[in-house]
Amino acid sequence: MSIQSQMRRITVPEIRAHKDAKPIVCLTCYHAHTAKLLDRHVDLILVGDTLGMVIHGMETTLGVTVEMMILHGQAVMRGSQRALVVVDMPFGSYEESPEVAFHNASRIMKEAGCQAVKLEGGTRMAQTIRYLSQRGIPVIAHIGMTPQNVQVLGGFKTQGRTPAEWPALEADAKAVTEAGAFALVLEAMAEPLAARITELVAIPTIGIGASPTCDGQVLVMEDMLGLNPNPPKFVREYAQLGPVIAAAVEAYARDVRERRFPGSENVYPMKKAQ
Repeated sequence: MSIQSQMRRITVPEIRAHKDAKPIVCLTCYHAHTAKLLDRHVDLILVGDTLGMVIHGMETTLGVTVEMMILHGQAVMRGSQRALVVVDMPFGSYEESPEVAFHNASRIMKEAGCQAVKLEGGTRMAQTIRYLSQRGIPVIAHIGMTPQNVQVLGGFKTQGRTPAEWPALEADAKAVTEAGAFALVLEAMAEPLAARITELVAIPTIGIGASPTCDGQVLVMEDMLGLNPNPPKFVREYAQLGPVIAAAVEAYARDVRERRFPGSENVYPMKKAQ
């Protein structure tokens, strides 16, 4: 396929232009074949560090490495042509300094081929977001319930339940916007605060468990497909693929044990006797 005939990808400015307009459709994705299925329907594919839990069976995202993110980012890029692809920066890859963050972010973008990165943190990460943005690395910020801080937060808890919590989170939103983030993920956030922040900032907000007041939504694909036996309370399951897969595997196992190997005669046809 020639470069001229390839589908054009959605750009960072186009995502930013969704502010107060058509909602941003976003899902996580970690594989080439599912990226191909998602591509025509979503605006943004997030290669989330949730892959540590969803794909690799980890308890949290803290054990995810830059190499893992690059590997899955490459797979998603191979499977997609249209959606903007954003790769999460994993825990420990950006907190030390803006310079360390740039080294790892530039490596992710070059080796995975993605169009942007996402990192967690508000005011404390503003300097790093500004450093990356000024050097050609588009950044999505992430505030509210930040999974990489799960040990500090004491678990996966909704943020902004009381008005006393609002000023700090509003300050986070303002700081990352002023630093140059082109979009802002709000996770597990009380609806009144999510609405307030969405109105406050000039960039689109993408909610995950943060109400329809945001400018878009992201979900973990496996959650919305019914593959997670314990999905978050806010998730709507659009399919129940877990039981379907289990039933298919059970049927296959039964066929094999009973020596019914369908299709083998077509793959390895018998030669006619001469």
